[in-house]
Amino acid sequence: MAALSDCHAEPLIELRRVTAEHLVPLLEEETSAWNTQLEWDFRPSADLVRRFVHIRALSGFVLMDGSEIAGYSYYVCEESKGLIGDLYVRQNYRTAENERALLEAVLGALTQTPGIRRVEAQIMMLGSPADRLAPYKNWYRSYPRYYLRAALGDAVRLPSREVPNIAITPWGEERQQETARLIASAYEGHIDSQVNDQYCSPGGASRFLMNIVQYPGCGSFFAPASYAAADAKTGALSGISLASLIAADVGHITQVCVAPSHRGTGLGYELMRRSLLALAAHGCRSVSLTVTAANEPALRLYRQMGFEHRHNFTACVWQAH
Repeated sequence: MAALSDCHAEPLIELRRVTAEHLVPLLEEETSAWNTQLEWDFRPSADLVRRFVHIRALSGFVLMDGSEIAGYSYYVCEESKGLIGDLYVRQNYRTAENERALLEAVLGALTQTPGIRRVEAQIMMLGSPADRLAPYKNWYRSYPRYYLRAALGDAVRLPSREVPNIAITPWGEERQQETARLIASAYEGHIDSQVNDQYCSPGGASRFLMNIVQYPGCGSFFAPASYAAADAKTGALSGISLASLIAADVGHITQVCVAPSHRGTGLGYELMRRSLLALAAHGCRSVSLTVTAANEPALRLYRQMGFEHRHNFTACVWQAH
């Protein structure tokens, strides 16, 4: 494990050995960082971390400097996969050595967990490039991603685009299973199915949708700006655009997905346009989304719609051979 001498810290200890109150200064600093860099209200996620730490139900590690927590990381296990939910080192202690120490600790614990064959992580607030930190290089693959932002003042001027034989209506949770099948079909062979293996099956996509709707990791799900497109005659689902609120006046597009049969028709654009209009009508001043850098068709669409680059991060995958 990497040395911690740069901050003269004590060895890493398990997250279950600290109290939720002890973690408050770190979470307050991280909340401020998310707000400053991404215009994202991290408080709901921080509150969830505090609740799970309070009941000793969150696995992970903390980096100590005397009685002060300098950094932390937590993880969860989902069948044969581990997910690194967060990793944050406070500014005064932020070195590549300290970030790597936490990353090695959680990966070490996950690789020793029976049945875990894959680990995924998308850590937004790393101070060092993920590829420099990553241990277990023989298992490791990285996917550069972008955090994009658009001002919503011009959303009302985006031209509409009619798609023949398609009816667009509000998306509801009763469409969850149908949407899961659409996601699995649309992402077959797509680079994002390498980033997130939940896209590879309807069952995985269903869990992905449940996380979007029920948990704050992608913001608070916002049904009034979420839409479904279906064949006007058969009712078969052809596309979706799902949105959330990441702050009182900032929206986030959590998912845009179009069936292979409707690619190139402008359906993705029209679904997104309606989501942007609805967010603007709600009073949002801006909207964000994330995209894999290699997904050039999506990048072209987002730039066409006024999105600009705001932040780089990396999707990390460790896959046992």
